Amino acid sequence: MPARESTGKFEDSVPPKLDLLNLPDADVVALAQRGREDAYRELVRRYERPVFSLVFRMVRDTATAEDLAQDAFIKVLGNLDKYRSEFKFSSWLFKIANNVAIDHLRRRQLDTISMDGSPHAQTAADMEATSFDVGSEDESPLEALESKELGSSIERAIAALRPEYRSCIMLRHVEGRSYEEIAATLDLPLGTVKTYIHRARHQLRESLDHLRE
Repeated sequence: MPARESTGKFEDSVPPKLDLLNLPDADVVALAQRGREDAYRELVRRYERPVFSLVFRMVRDTATAEDLAQDAFIKVLGNLDKYRSEFKFSSWLFKIANNVAIDHLRRRQLDTISMDGSPHAQTAADMEATSFDVGSEDESPLEALESKELGSSIERAIAALRPEYRSCIMLRHVEGRSYEEIAATLDLPLGTVKTYIHRARHQLRESLDHLRE
C-alpha cells in the first residue's frame, strides 16, 4: 500500500501533541489559524471567563451573558484570518466581545448593573479591586456612601448611560484597564475614550446629585 501523502506542510512540521498550555497567545492563534482544533479550545479556555465577565458587567444577566460570550467566540474563531499579530490578541478579542454586548444593549434596555466586584473575583481583595468607583480626585468616592437607596440609584444611573459610555466606564473601573487599553479594545481614539469617561462621570454625578448630603 502506498504511503499516505501529507495533507499540508504545517501538519508535517508541527507535532500533534504540542504543549499548548505553555505557548504565548500569538503562537496558539497561529496554530488555530491553520486549523488546529486543540488551539481553538485553548484560546476559549484562556479567555472564556474574562470574556464572560466583561459581557456580564454590561448586560447583568447570567444566561444572556453566556449566550453573548458564546456569540463573541464564534465571531472571533470565524474571523481569525483577519487578526493582525501586531496587536494583542486579548485586546482584539475584548473589542469583539464588547461590540457584541453593545449591539445587544442597543436592541434592549438594560435594567440594572451591580456595583459589586467582578463575578470571577476569587478573593475579597479581588472584589474590592474590581468594584466600581465613579468618584473624582476632588470628591469622596460614591461607593463610600453605604446607603442601599444610593446603591440602587447608582445602578439605575449606569444603566441609563449610552452603551459607549457604559462600556468605557466598565472597562476602566471594573476591569481596571488603562485608557490606552480601552482605546485599543474599543478601537477608539485615546482622546475619545477620555471624553466618554469624563462625560459618563459627569452624567452619573448629575443623576445622583439629589442624593448627596
